[in-house]
Amino acid sequence: MAYDRSQAESEKPGSSAKVRYVVATDGDVGQRLDNFLLRELKGVPRTHVYRLLRKGEVRVNSKRARPDQRVAAGDRVRLPPVRRPDPVEGVRPRGELQHAVTDAIVYEDADLIAINKPAGLAVHGGSGLSHGVIEALRAARPELGELDLVHRLDRETSGCLLIAKRRAALRDLHAQLREGRVEKRYLGLVCGHWQLGHKRIEVALATDERVSGERHVAVRSHGQMAVSTFRPVQFFGRLATLMEVDLGTGKTHQIRVHAAHAGFPVAGDDKYGDRERNAELREFGLHRMFLHSASIGVTRPGTAEPLFISAPLSADLRDVLDALVRAPKARSPAARRRARSAAGR
Repeated sequence: MAYDRSQAESEKPGSSAKVRYVVATDGDVGQRLDNFLLRELKGVPRTHVYRLLRKGEVRVNSKRARPDQRVAAGDRVRLPPVRRPDPVEGVRPRGELQHAVTDAIVYEDADLIAINKPAGLAVHGGSGLSHGVIEALRAARPELGELDLVHRLDRETSGCLLIAKRRAALRDLHAQLREGRVEKRYLGLVCGHWQLGHKRIEVALATDERVSGERHVAVRSHGQMAVSTFRPVQFFGRLATLMEVDLGTGKTHQIRVHAAHAGFPVAGDDKYGDRERNAELREFGLHRMFLHSASIGVTRPGTAEPLFISAPLSADLRDVLDALVRAPKARSPAARRRARSAAGR
């Protein structure tokens, strides 16, 4: 990334703050604009970067731009003057966090790192969090240079998370994502006895809504189309169903909103879920959202060779499934009748 400093200009007469104009290079092609800005405006809180975009203070070729807009070579990006936070002590991620992230690595090669992200750990800092996976990994592996997230997972979602070690690999993997050539498969426990069989859900989602000031995704005709395919794996009576979910797109909260829209919300989801069912499932040891990125399939950057990476369920989720299997009330009515009959013989 390079820019012509002679193109900087004062935002206000006598002000030391400057507007900058950055010209995107071939190395930036295909990158989301929000990621482009976060790289260029290092140290600026993520929430502030998105606020600049919403207010139209960031312009691409003199036009307003969306966070998910893809950067093209030669794009001229207007960066408004921003105040970077003063350096503070303790900004380096804690040693425990660094160890937790490096211990979660399930695959690594010359191009990428795959992590089985623990639930409750954000993929990046922001929104009141100083650090996430990417900051911890950069601190733990400084010899690798500038690592970059290939995609994101919700904070409460566990499982496969890819980090690129080279800009060329990042561009290649982003192209695969845009072209629908990445296979993402999740395991999720949904509330209720799934009755829809093998179901493809294709409805539009609006990702910029606010409920009590908090970001909320909703099914809206004016939103962007999102595709999820659900397949039941194991039934636990009328209480819950273990599902395998393939993503055709990668919208924010996509699986959670599609599952709730179908009438079977993800178990443990406190935003889009069923409060009463969640309380019932806590009796089986479920104390967080049961959604796990189980595997991801890509083509190795720069080759035609397929690469498939998987991440096992954590012990706490396996224990929930074991508890559901053992619990009589989680069984189907027919199974309960057979159990009573066997007990009476």
